[in-house]
Amino acid sequence: MSKNAKPQRPARPAAPANPDRPGLASRRVATRLLSAVVDTRTSLDGLTDRKHGHPEFRALEARDQALVKAILTVALRRRGTIGAVIAACIEKPLPAGAAALRHILHVGAAQILFLDVPDAAAVDLAVSQADADPRSARFARLVNAVLRRIAREREALLPAGDDPRLDTPAWLLERWTAAYGEREALAIAAIHRVPAPLDFTARRDPADVARMLGAEVLPTGTVRLTGGEGAVGELPGFAAGDWWVQDAAAALPVRLFGDLAGRRAADLCAAPGGKTAQMAAAGARVTALEISASRLRRLGENLARLGLEAQTHLGDLGDFRPDAPFDAVLLDAPCSSTGTIRRHPDVAWTKTTEEVEKLAGVQARMLRQGAALVAPGGCLVFSNCSLDPGEGEAVARAFLAETPDFAVEPVRPDEVPGLGEAITGEGFLRTTPAMLGRASPEASGLDGFFAARLRRAR
Repeated sequence: MSKNAKPQRPARPAAPANPDRPGLASRRVATRLLSAVVDTRTSLDGLTDRKHGHPEFRALEARDQALVKAILTVALRRRGTIGAVIAACIEKPLPAGAAALRHILHVGAAQILFLDVPDAAAVDLAVSQADADPRSARFARLVNAVLRRIAREREALLPAGDDPRLDTPAWLLERWTAAYGEREALAIAAIHRVPAPLDFTARRDPADVARMLGAEVLPTGTVRLTGGEGAVGELPGFAAGDWWVQDAAAALPVRLFGDLAGRRAADLCAAPGGKTAQMAAAGARVTALEISASRLRRLGENLARLGLEAQTHLGDLGDFRPDAPFDAVLLDAPCSSTGTIRRHPDVAWTKTTEEVEKLAGVQARMLRQGAALVAPGGCLVFSNCSLDPGEGEAVARAFLAETPDFAVEPVRPDEVPGLGEAITGEGFLRTTPAMLGRASPEASGLDGFFAARLRRAR
């Protein structure tokens, strides 16, 4: 939902607080969840899950839930820009302890600047919310003045915050600059501000799915829908199991195995099941390992919809003792998920340098454990959706240095059509969100991903 320039409106008196006022509950929930993401580093996906999410979110009608998610997505995606615009409208900085007030202003400004919400509604509901909150009541007039000024002067205020650096935490931008150079780091930051397209992996023929959805087939074989509206479950082919949602980058690791027909394969961190489904659809005899019971149930539901089968196993990788080694082992390891910020903007504000380093250690341990499950001559693909080389290249290099019976099998350009630039000098695969250019920014890009294909000696 984008917003066009709006005519100036005269200021109106602040609306009185009314707890039953239409729209107020959804703004309160948006503010509370924004606080949970920013102040306590809570996952937005978890908070807005319709079955297991925050109770106040689940209590909303479906239409209001969609509005809350839209507000939060843009408030996080453009957090720095919104903060800069608000700061330009305030003579004195907000008090250090005014976190609740700051979140109210961000929710209101996000609607005015970037969503198709009437300015008057965004302003008046924010004022009502501030007036009803003992922590912010004395600032209700300030909320009214700031948001009305943003509504009046939107076009003049936005350019001051039009630098993509604003919307990326400094520590992330520094690490990307060190890894990819300033130009690529800024390109990544810029594409993160553009809503992502919707990608699908086809159960059978991608061209058929593309025709069904009015989408295009990317060079890699992924089906891409740009500007699609509505719930995924209502799209043609969902109920029939013709496709599943999977980013173009996330679909690449399984393709590095080549022909999987009849081979014993393992997906060691399987849920929600996109890669397990790829393996099964390719004819592999798949064992899917998952440590979370709820996520394993979700995987089973997804496979059932797709009409695919896999042997599932609940447990920790360190305790996994299969009857025989596997021809193909996929370790899509837990990571900081910084490669998915475009789709999940909360990631930028919930991760830290310390977490990146901690997860790299987890990945190294799991890679050693996964390698023990590979049959002689078999293939191990190690991947994750982090943009940080500390969680990808560095882990793979350290593993190879200490495990002489494994060697890199370099990725070939014909295996990743249109993404030759993603193949590194070492033969690894490294995608960034700034790759895979298409006709428009909205149709371009893919998740940041790392993958290494490692072959065990016979």
